[in-house]
Amino acid sequence: MSSSSSPAPTDSPAPTDITTECLVLRSWTTREATAVLEGSRSTRWADDFPAEGDRVIAGLLGEHPAWFGAYGHRLVVERESGLVVGSIGLFWPPGEGVVGIGYGIVASRRGRGYATEATRALAEFALTAAEVHTVSADVERANPASVRVLEKAGFHRWAAPESADHLARFRFTGQDRARR
Repeated sequence: MSSSSSPAPTDSPAPTDITTECLVLRSWTTREATAVLEGSRSTRWADDFPAEGDRVIAGLLGEHPAWFGAYGHRLVVERESGLVVGSIGLFWPPGEGVVGIGYGIVASRRGRGYATEATRALAEFALTAAEVHTVSADVERANPASVRVLEKAGFHRWAAPESADHLARFRFTGQDRARR
């Protein structure tokens, strides 16, 4: 653990699974992060898990212990097969009430609505934290599939689409949650 890491919030609940229609979002374990970094395989992983983004997150978990907590990063488990098919996470702690979200589903499971389902569920869960009023996501405009995931999950674009950078900026707020 790095001493510069942000602590978990004092009122954060213990990690619990978030179950949706097709998925279970469950916290990473240190054993799983180590296996990903070492290139070990688990019979509980889809054949194409982990993807590069999963490796990046596994490498950062040791630097950000709060990401193991209830409002941190989670593995995306397909309920039907029980296999890990991706990861999703909140970049905890929030800054001024805003927390970022990132997600990825392995290629073999794309097109099934899993990214949208997981993103919606974790964003709604994030808004249950007293410290959070907005969940934000930045995606490359050159990735229309990721833009569509956010739109279908109920996020709204908030930065001018004609902005100079290559990112589309989205947010999901308590008002968006209430509309669902």
